[in-house]
Amino acid sequence: MANTKALSKEERKKSKRTARKKQAPKKPREHARGSKTRKVAKMTRGTAKR
Repeated sequence: MANTKALSKEERKKSKRTARKKQAPKKPREHARGSKTRKVAKMTRGTAKR
């Protein structure tokens, strides 16, 4: 993306939007978002009871 320091807010928004449209489309996700994160809080709950 070009340097947008000299542009006004509206021009900056337009240039960012056109830059986004030029990007290659992202591939679809293989798994749901956050499904592979470890559930650490739930795992440690068992030790707190002892």
